[in-house]
Amino acid sequence: MIRTQEIEGVIKIKLARSLLGRAFYFTTAYWVDGLLIDTGCAHTQEEFLAVVEDLGIDRIVNTHSHEDHIGANGALQTRRGAEILAHAEALPILADPRLLQLQPYRRIFWGYPAPSVAKAVGEVVETAHHRFQVIHTPGHSPDHVCLYEPEKGWLFTGDAYIGGRDRALRADYDIYAIIDSLKKLAKLEISRLFPGSGTVRDNPRQDIVLKIKYLEETGERVRELHQKGLSLSQIRKAVFGREMPIVYITLGHFSAQNLVRSYLENSSS
Repeated sequence: MIRTQEIEGVIKIKLARSLLGRAFYFTTAYWVDGLLIDTGCAHTQEEFLAVVEDLGIDRIVNTHSHEDHIGANGALQTRRGAEILAHAEALPILADPRLLQLQPYRRIFWGYPAPSVAKAVGEVVETAHHRFQVIHTPGHSPDHVCLYEPEKGWLFTGDAYIGGRDRALRADYDIYAIIDSLKKLAKLEISRLFPGSGTVRDNPRQDIVLKIKYLEETGERVRELHQKGLSLSQIRKAVFGREMPIVYITLGHFSAQNLVRSYLENSSS
């Protein structure tokens, strides 16, 4: 399933695989001035290619190497000759997506992408009318980058910022790196934020600041309970209550307990 919307010259392409007539776990790509930011997942590749068929694509920038952001890379490179740019740490995964070692739920919802050959993105990506600054924002993944267009105040965040109050985390995320990356973004003059979730936000700085505050206060609470001798599961229950249904869908790979664990295992204190 794909939904498109044009916002100030940016084309938002929001997509998800449909199962039994229902779309699950949307992700979003963006096209602006010949630049394609992310390419969705493997299961939506053909729909995605049809949507971008009449769009000029000079190059692709992947915000990170997760399977729901690189799905049409290979086809676009083969069929359109598109140049692909990504953080240097992402390049081996783009070349061999099997390195992702997807859990069953990820294979079902997004699938393994075809390989693609990418180059390391520099500090700036230029199009005919825009100049995007590349900002390294690890945490969600070590190879995550955001693109910032200072003249327009546009920020394309991939999954570095998707809104909401996090109540669960994947096992391989780093919550303190996420917070540090959000602090980088909060320093920017942003008029419009284009996230991987597809919920575009105007004047989003306060949203980012509030998320930083929530994550830091949650971390303080987790560490306080840990110092009192509570176990991981006891802390999870006290801070977040019952696990959300997603923990069962992902067989525990995405859970509140993982969020608690990241606060404790990644802490420098």
